[in-house]
Amino acid sequence: MTGKIIKGIAGFYYIHNGHDKVYACKAKGIFRNRGIKPVVGDNVEFTVLDEEALEGNIDEILPRKNVLVRPASANVDQALVVFAITQPDPNFNLLDRFLIMMLAQDIPVTICFNKTDLETEAKQEEYRNIYEQAGYPVMFVSTYEKSGVDAVRDYLRGKTTILAGPSGVGKSSLTNLLQPEAAMETGSISEKIKRGKHTTRHAELFCVEEGTYLMDTPGFSSMYLEEIEPQELKDYFPEFEAYEPECRFQADCVHIGEPVCGVKAALAEGKISQSRYDNYGLLYQELKNRRKY
Repeated sequence: MTGKIIKGIAGFYYIHNGHDKVYACKAKGIFRNRGIKPVVGDNVEFTVLDEEALEGNIDEILPRKNVLVRPASANVDQALVVFAITQPDPNFNLLDRFLIMMLAQDIPVTICFNKTDLETEAKQEEYRNIYEQAGYPVMFVSTYEKSGVDAVRDYLRGKTTILAGPSGVGKSSLTNLLQPEAAMETGSISEKIKRGKHTTRHAELFCVEEGTYLMDTPGFSSMYLEEIEPQELKDYFPEFEAYEPECRFQADCVHIGEPVCGVKAALAEGKISQSRYDNYGLLYQELKNRRKY
């Protein structure tokens, strides 16, 4: 039988059969011998040992489309990063860090701002311009008014999507609107592993509809860029690329202190967002200072 790992905890992997059942499975020792560890999102072949108890063993991990380090997951098609448009105000530095991390792993990102019922359309347009100018699609929803949710559901359809964002922005509310059975599914798994009330501590997949999975991840409040060199950071700001041919020192220009810089000229003309450029400068200094130690 084949299925998809939707959660892994306490040595068990919970496998959705693509329809209506979740099996608690152990991974065979052969995976340890090969140095392979199953992760959420893996498509697997498994043997049912007890149909009544819904228990089995994983026999084989099927070929992966991709593997992410953070969150540990496989076969991811895209990411939806959720921030509140207000209450709390979005932390753009944190958002830009997430965008860099996903770009480094070749995962397309769409940005979703929640709580639009608490903010003006002018503010929505301001935020849309910042990130669409940088090449990122932007969506707006209100889980309170249940507006924009159908557009999110259409975006998710037929794909496996990471749902990420800081705590308190409405990720759980959005998940519950997209998949009301998610709480019930989580409850049954919690009962099996004798856990209390559900909080997202690990990456976890929910089946929204056939062939459509949403990966809930722990809320993040900080994010460190560990594998990027300071001079590489500019490559993670897609909106810079069009203006780099205007830099005097094209190959070496990092768009900070150079005398003739196409990116800084575009910034002065309003073609690049000031907040994006400011975050770029902060992150560049952070990476540069880190390399000293």
